Formats: sequence, C-alpha cells, structure tokens
Amino acid sequence: MAESGKIVKIGGGTAFGFDSFYGHQPLIDAGCDYIVYDCLAELTLASLSSDTQTNPDGYIASFLRDITPYLREMLAKGCKIVTNWGGLNPHGAAEAMRKVLAEQGLTAKIGVVTGDDMRGRIAEFQAKGLNEMFSGEPLPGDVEFTAMNAYFGGFPIAALLAEGADIVLTGRVVDSALALGPLIHEFGWTPDDFDLLAAGTLIGHLTECSTQVTGGTFTDWELVPDPANIGNPIAECRADGSFVLTKPAGTGGLVSVGTVAEQMIYEVSDPQAYIVPDAVCDFSEVVMTPQGENRVLVTGCKGYAATDSYKVCATYSQGWKATALQPIIGINAAAKAQRQADALFERTNKVLRDRNAKPLNETYVEIVGAESSYGPRSNGQGSREVVAMISVTHDEPAGCGVFLREQASSISSMSPGTSVSLGMMSAPPRPLMRVFLFLVKKADFTPEIWLDGKQLAFHSQPSRWFAPDMIVRPPEPARPSDAEADLTVPLISLAWARSGDKGNLFNVGVFAREPRYAPYIAAALSAEAVGGWYAHLVSDAAPRIDRFVLPGTHGLNFVINNALQGGGSMCLRLDPVAKGMGQMLLEYPVPVSREIAEQLGVLEAA
Repeated sequence: MAESGKIVKIGGGTAFGFDSFYGHQPLIDAGCDYIVYDCLAELTLASLSSDTQTNPDGYIASFLRDITPYLREMLAKGCKIVTNWGGLNPHGAAEAMRKVLAEQGLTAKIGVVTGDDMRGRIAEFQAKGLNEMFSGEPLPGDVEFTAMNAYFGGFPIAALLAEGADIVLTGRVVDSALALGPLIHEFGWTPDDFDLLAAGTLIGHLTECSTQVTGGTFTDWELVPDPANIGNPIAECRADGSFVLTKPAGTGGLVSVGTVAEQMIYEVSDPQAYIVPDAVCDFSEVVMTPQGENRVLVTGCKGYAATDSYKVCATYSQGWKATALQPIIGINAAAKAQRQADALFERTNKVLRDRNAKPLNETYVEIVGAESSYGPRSNGQGSREVVAMISVTHDEPAGCGVFLREQASSISSMSPGTSVSLGMMSAPPRPLMRVFLFLVKKADFTPEIWLDGKQLAFHSQPSRWFAPDMIVRPPEPARPSDAEADLTVPLISLAWARSGDKGNLFNVGVFAREPRYAPYIAAALSAEAVGGWYAHLVSDAAPRIDRFVLPGTHGLNFVINNALQGGGSMCLRLDPVAKGMGQMLLEYPVPVSREIAEQLGVLEAA
C-alpha cells in the first residue's frame, strides 16, 4: 500500500496522434512522474488501417519525431512515458523507439501491451453471431476488415511498470487506462477496488484530451487567458482516489470547475455507467471544489465491478468519398451554392451513366456561412459569402473522381461569384471507413505484455462482475415554482456545455454556472425539448434522446442517438464529430424567475 500523503503527478501530453507538443516542456519542468499520450481514436485507427500504402508501419511516425527531443531529459528525471502510440503495430513502434534511443546513446526498458488485434479471430466471431452494440446488425461476413481491436484496461500497463518499464507502448487500450495503469502501480490498487479504479479512470478521462480540460474548447472561451500558450493538464493524485486538476505555473489557459466539468462529460453516454475494462464508473455524485488559482479538487467518484466483456472496434471500407470546397460570393450566395451542388450531382451521375457505371451512392451539401447545420433555426440564408462543402460517396474511387473532375469546371460554367480554393484542386478520394463495435467475453482471451522483447505472464480479474441493477438513479431536480414563461434567457447565461461523438450518436453535457440555476435548466431541458432542437440531424422519425442527471455537479447529460450518419468516419457533415452540438444548445431559451431575469439584465433590456 502506498505511503500516506504520497502524490503522483500525471501530465496529459497529447489528445490525439497529431497533437501539438508546444506545451510539453512545462510538463517536464513541473516534475511529472508520468506523461501520458493518447494517440488513438476510432477515426485514427480507421485512418491507420486505410493508409497501409503510405504508412505501412501501422503507427504515427510524426509522434516519434515530436517526442525525440525530450527523451533524454525525461529519462534523466525519471519521468515515465505511457502511450497507445503503438497503434496497429506496438512491437514495430517499440523497435523504432529503441533505434531512436540508441542514436542518442540512451537506454530504457520498453514495455509493450499487445493481444488487442483481433483480425485473426474474425471467422470465430462471425460464427458466434455477434452483433453491433448500437444498431444490432450482425458482424458482416462479406467484407475485409482493416482493423479489429479490443479495448484493454490499465492492469497490463501497471504490470509492466512494476517490472521496471520506463516507457510503455500499447495498441488499443481505452484512453483513460493510460493514466489508470500508473496509479494502479503506484498505489497498489486491486481489481476489486472499484471506487478507486473509477476515480483513476476519471483522472485518465480528464487528462486524455490534454488541453480540453485547461480551457481548450471551453464555453467561456473569452475568459481563457493566453490561449497561444495554453498549459497541458496535470493531475496530482492520492491513494484515496482524490486528486487536484491543475496545469504548469506560468502557462496560459484556465482550470476551473467549468473546464473540468465540461471535460468530465465529454463523449460520455450514461454518466452512471461509464464502462471501461477495469470498472463501471459513476460520475453522477462527483464534486468539484476550487482550491486556488487554476486548481480544482475532484472527489466523490463511485465505481462498480467491471463487465465481463471487452469492447472491440472493427473497421472496414464501405466505398469511397470525396469532398469539394467552393467559395461563392455575392447576392443570394446560399441559393447559388445549393443550385450549383444539385447541378454537379446531376452532371456527375450523367457522366457515370454514359460510362455504364452506377450512380453516386450518397450526396450531401452543407453551405458554410448559411448556417446549414442549424436546420430550421438558420438565420444565415441571406449571407453574401459562403463556402459550399459538397460531398459524394461511390463504390469505386473512379466514381468519386468523376465528381472531383466535374466540380472544378463550375468556376467557369455555373454560378457567378464562384471562386478558386483548395477545393478546386481537391485531394483524391478517400476510403469510406465503417466502424463496427461489438462485445467479446474477457474469458476468451488475455492481454499480452512484453518487456524488452520478452513476454511476461499476466492475469487480472475481479471477484465479481457488473450487473445493471447495482445502479441507483438520483431523483429528478425539483421543478421551480417561480419560472415565468415570458422571461427567458439563453441557456449560455445559466450554464456551460460541451458535446462529443461516440459512434452514431453524440452527447451534450450541461452544467449550471450556479446551483440555483439548475432547477430552471432541468425544467426547460426535457428529453423531448432537446430532441426537437436536434430533430433535423437525426435519421429516425422520432428522435431517441436519453437524459441523465448529475447532482454532484448540478448537471444534465443528453445522448442523441442515430444522429451522425453512421458515425464520424462515415459522416459527410461539416461537424462529423459533433463538436458544435453543445454550442447549438446554448441558445435554447430557458424560462427563469423574475429575480434571475433582473440579475441577468433581461428586464432592463426589455
């Protein structure tokens, strides 16, 4: 057991594979014990699997170039590296790291976690009749899977650190495990320490997206100081699962209850059943307390036993896609853009028919500047300056190629005011990658761990598994009796919000700026009201909206299902990863009391 008062400092290095290293040195200077680097997402794995010709190594080469200048100092100071940078080829990534270390005259013990690559077991999974987690579709048998990776947890990482690893490279572990693994190792947490494992997962969840918790993408963006020098997050962690979220001294950015609460709910569906390999986490009673400038104490995370399954993410190509960007300037620019897009779709299909080829599968146009993504609430149709984002899909790259060729001609054959942009010289067609998520029993396989090329024994299992009836739902907030229907304020006056994608759904978390605002927000934002707000984005005739209450942070979380055209890698919209959905909800009119309306200046303005 860890000694009393011990603090482990974990820094969040990167949020994705191509993230900036600008704020990296301050993490080292701050004395971090570990710096974790999240490099993978469903979209990243899909990209790695589809780029085998240009990127045959199966990992992101630029990450190694970015971290190389810091390796000597990190190793000298005992700052350990934990990352899922290994991608589709963790052993290859480890070998590349060893080569770089040797070139610098450095040595380090490198641990590798593998076993997540399931492509060798596709026939077995198909024979079991496994279905997609959300849609219920059967695992297809007539496609070539480019990637199929299980999400592992923190215990394999902890085991390698216990064996003396200085650097741990993994394939597809769940993002939060990068921080949870070091905490399991440092504090001696066991598979049955469910509350502690949930708290460690929350630490990983808050740091995995790096500067998103230190002011990046924050609702009150104008209050975030010095964004050009935004600091990366540091979690100061204790053995009881409590921690302080902060950032290096002298850096820009902001750590506040608002920034931390927003990140806690990012890409979360049920906040009382946030399922990771090592636990089921309950964030509903988490409490965030300011502890001085840019310091927030986080307590109250609860955990349940882990589920008996691993999630597996499989990707395969389902055709090709291409996108053109066309600036259009002048009177009725939006109408010109729509007419031009329709004409290009018609012309492309005519050319394809003339070549005895099948027509385009899907067509989509979003008019940037005309607020197309707002649907019926758009007020930008009179814009005199727009960019037509025109996308198509086809079974073959040649079909998309016809569209790309024909769209270039619109500068001289279609709407006046059509100008030249990079879209007129569009990139070649890209594979349309389908993401398929399913569950497999943990008993069927075990993660593999390796230290400096030698495989070590590994086993970890809790004494019991999760059951849904373990969760006790909190009561709904009391409805205010003094709200006046004719006194409304936009939600942004009362709350912070953040949104994110997960497969073919997105979530929007909403947190009251003050506890007294929470009842008004909860009364206004019913599941039905939020469903109506996003109805134009949902494929179903009747949108299915899930609503969850987070009393500890005076928050709500909404899950909008079947709303991303099949998921981020399939989505043709301007915002395929739902980053802007929370911003849209912040305009929702919320009835408030006369007292609050007066304090917010509504009555004075009227």
